[in-house]
Amino acid sequence: MESNGLVSTQVQQTPFQLLLAIEQRSKDNAQALPQQIEQRDTWDGVAFRLGEAHLVAPLFEVKEILPCPRLTLVPGAKRWVKGIANIRGSLLPVIDLQDCINGEALTMGRSSRILVASYKGLAAGLLVDEVMGQKHFLAGERLAELPGMGEQAAAFLQGSFREMGDLWGVFSLHDLLESQQFIEIAA
Repeated sequence: MESNGLVSTQVQQTPFQLLLAIEQRSKDNAQALPQQIEQRDTWDGVAFRLGEAHLVAPLFEVKEILPCPRLTLVPGAKRWVKGIANIRGSLLPVIDLQDCINGEALTMGRSSRILVASYKGLAAGLLVDEVMGQKHFLAGERLAELPGMGEQAAAFLQGSFREMGDLWGVFSLHDLLESQQFIEIAA
């Protein structure tokens, strides 16, 4: 077959050969993907506020965040035990975290929330002033510095992170649930 004086020699390709040829052209013309040079480990937590203190609890220690439920008082319990809540058919003791660790009762407001923690078979709801969501820090930037919250609170703090001038204390809910102070709730 001639066209304009040129001889055309078309080779019939199978569909598979055609796909292979397209793949090779794509590889030849593709730009290299950006290479990840460094992977940084992050520390993830749930940010909350107790009074003026900004705190974060390790993400894996917080099972749930709840609005303040209706409570049933527990006679003979310490004043920081606010009561028992029925959460989807399970009873959950609710503790005023600020009163428990600092001896100052929390003033409940519209932003007050319950952090639900569970450890070694013990579950509790911890009443806090506000929950600000998740926070992510670079794990290597953890500091030994503790926020000034008093001696009792220091037993549950495991360092801190600094972000834009704010010091975020790392608060261990598991350490709190294991503490003798927390277990002995009878007045």
